Amino acid sequence: GGRRKARPKSVGTGTKSQISLVWFAHSEEGKVRIPTACIVLFINNEFVNAVSGKTFPTLNPTNAKKIVDVAEADKADVDLAVAAASRAFQRGSEWRTMDASARGKLLNKLSSLIERDIEYLANLESLDNGKAYSDSLFDINCAIDTFRYYAGWADKIHGNTIPVDGPLLTFTRREPVGVVGQIIPWNYPVLMLSWKWGPALATGCTVVLKPAEQTPLTALYVAALSKEAGFPAGVINLVPGYGPTAGAAISSHPKINKVAFTGSTEVGRLIAQAAAQSNLKRVSLELGGKSPLIVFSDADVHRCSNLSERDKEIVPHAQGCTDAAETRGEVEEEGEVELISALFLIDLLICNHHTVDEAVDIAHSAIFANHGQNCCAGSRTFVQEEVYEQFVKKATAKAAAKKLGDPFVEGTEQGPQIDDEMFNKVLAMIKSGKEQGAKLECGGDRFGNEGYFIKPTVFSNVTDSMKIAQEEIFGPVQSIIKFKTLEEAIERANNTTYGLAAGIITKDINKALTFAQSVQAGSV
Repeated sequence: GGRRKARPKSVGTGTKSQISLVWFAHSEEGKVRIPTACIVLFINNEFVNAVSGKTFPTLNPTNAKKIVDVAEADKADVDLAVAAASRAFQRGSEWRTMDASARGKLLNKLSSLIERDIEYLANLESLDNGKAYSDSLFDINCAIDTFRYYAGWADKIHGNTIPVDGPLLTFTRREPVGVVGQIIPWNYPVLMLSWKWGPALATGCTVVLKPAEQTPLTALYVAALSKEAGFPAGVINLVPGYGPTAGAAISSHPKINKVAFTGSTEVGRLIAQAAAQSNLKRVSLELGGKSPLIVFSDADVHRCSNLSERDKEIVPHAQGCTDAAETRGEVEEEGEVELISALFLIDLLICNHHTVDEAVDIAHSAIFANHGQNCCAGSRTFVQEEVYEQFVKKATAKAAAKKLGDPFVEGTEQGPQIDDEMFNKVLAMIKSGKEQGAKLECGGDRFGNEGYFIKPTVFSNVTDSMKIAQEEIFGPVQSIIKFKTLEEAIERANNTTYGLAAGIITKDINKALTFAQSVQAGSV
């Protein structure tokens, strides 16, 4: 539907890996140039060096070579960013007195600027992250949609009038929380940024965001676009750095009123603890998962031709409820229920015949999309015993045929893992699967001699007690598990410490609804 599909023009890998990193944000005053020798912080609408003068390299995961050095923020820089955000949020400031519809216009302007520069951003995303250019383009289009969605919400946040007896006027008023600290991961850099900025800015908050240290480049480019769009100084601040320094400073800062974090469960616990021990700031956490996908033998998805390719991409390309709660009141309401800020795009497929081809395709996308680097990835594929062997055979063939390589080469389906740490973690998980008795159907080792590529891996004969069935892998590893009955599937699906998402493929609406009501998952 009008999506941009142009191939990359200026950024590549291998023989095409030269990139000047000369970024320009066009404005009426001329061109704002971001330095090329070292990419710096964005505080109070200015690009500035870190107080310490420290830098860190961001690497191209396709070849493990340095792209550019980035200024490394720590507590001193976070303090400066929070001070700028606090000034921008003060009573009487330009941002606080701005009409809500004007905030919406700024968000729409930002989305238009991202759309203008989408090809460059997609190039930069693939260079810094390693995902296929077509995937980066898709992600950034979704980010554009996200900003436009929240632009529409800016002037539609209302309180309630409460009738009471006597000479009283009682009403509620939705107010912005204040300064919001935001920490995002590396798997969807621009898209995650849009999920964090969109609701916070629409409701009138100011933000201090730490992008993942592995992928800071596109976030800093979008920061330049936010200045061009006209956001007042201090409303948006970016402090690239490491979790134990910059991230910890955000989590514990007494003048940050809320923290929104997407990342690992382990780090989420640390953030919640720091938030509680500082100023009891509000916290939104979207953490890890070990999501089950249940495939019943009655699933005929062969005739479900109306399922679009976009729907098959089981990736978190829509924002859930938690990050929308940037106003008082909404936060308290969310405390009553468990809401997860990810959308698991597995349809409840109601079909007529008995083949597993489409189920294999959906399960493949559920785990292998974005190289398996999804918090809601369908990493436990439960298949009913009647079709288990057929499913394993077809799933193995599909995984083995996947094209790995340079994200800028047309037709590439899978790029590298994000860095050396994740590369080794995934290989260690694969090793544990072999040692604990799972049957390796395909893959199981690295691909090529450089970069962080791992072959798509399929295990069969997986049991619930195995490490690969219990712990988040965050890589291209599919564990296929046999089951007999619906009740067994529900019990085993819930046999995990996670509860992010789940999916079911069946033609029986009763099974679908029973499973959806019984599985302990935030999204089905």
